[in-house]
Amino acid sequence: MNDPLKNTTEARIAVIGAGTMGNGIAQVCALAGRQVTLVDISDSALERGLATLSANLERQVKKGLIAEADRQAALARIHPQTHYGALAGSELVIEAATENLDLKRQILALIEEATEPDALIASNTSSLSISELASVLGSPERFIGLHFFNPVPVMTLVEVIRGLQTSEATHAKAVAFAEQVGKTAISVRNSPGFVVNRILCPMINEAIFVLQEGLASAQDIDTGMQLGCNQPIGPLALADLIGLDTLLAILETFYRDFGDPKYRPATLLKEMVAAGYLGRKSGRGFHVYA
Repeated sequence: MNDPLKNTTEARIAVIGAGTMGNGIAQVCALAGRQVTLVDISDSALERGLATLSANLERQVKKGLIAEADRQAALARIHPQTHYGALAGSELVIEAATENLDLKRQILALIEEATEPDALIASNTSSLSISELASVLGSPERFIGLHFFNPVPVMTLVEVIRGLQTSEATHAKAVAFAEQVGKTAISVRNSPGFVVNRILCPMINEAIFVLQEGLASAQDIDTGMQLGCNQPIGPLALADLIGLDTLLAILETFYRDFGDPKYRPATLLKEMVAAGYLGRKSGRGFHVYA
């Protein structure tokens, strides 16, 4: 087996997508000393992602979690780009695009074309099949799932998901990478939703059904689960944090792949997504955000 990914400033990581997950992954990699190429389709998308990333680092400085010098060094390690040619020389490329199978498959094919044969390719998918995503690649053995959790700088867990084609060497390198950037890795077999979302998303969906049926207000549902089950955040507030469109996409994947009606998304969730009430990122979900 080749050596694990090097923990040096020369070791290059690339992240595709500067949205919520992508800029968070870029942030933790840069703070861990990695040079990070951050790729998105436009300069404006990159600017938004970098603005969020910079604000998150500033908050960490104010909380005393990192020094000002660490913030400046991390920002200097992030290199925004709008073309896939910038991926050349990357040890690991992490796709963090929208949870859409066709889009991710298109991106993965472009990544493979732009990278060296020994580069690892990973997806941050939260529900899609790693084996199915890998099938678009000529070298599927170097593909793996690296599922970070939102918000990435705060949440320490990474699910490392092996597809049917994933090699032992790729799995070992992916686990080593997660640990090198300060995360705790758990190894998971490929299945819709993997482990955490398989348990979490149906619970959130049930809370939406409870709200839909008028059994309690959104605030009381959240308070009940916080105080009655010792959860740090209520399920509806968590849905707002995840993004209701992302939650709906995950549940629809479960419903399609398992063929089990227990995974059907609540009608209220579908209606809110259709209305553009997506949670924190839109300013309104089950709760209202200023």
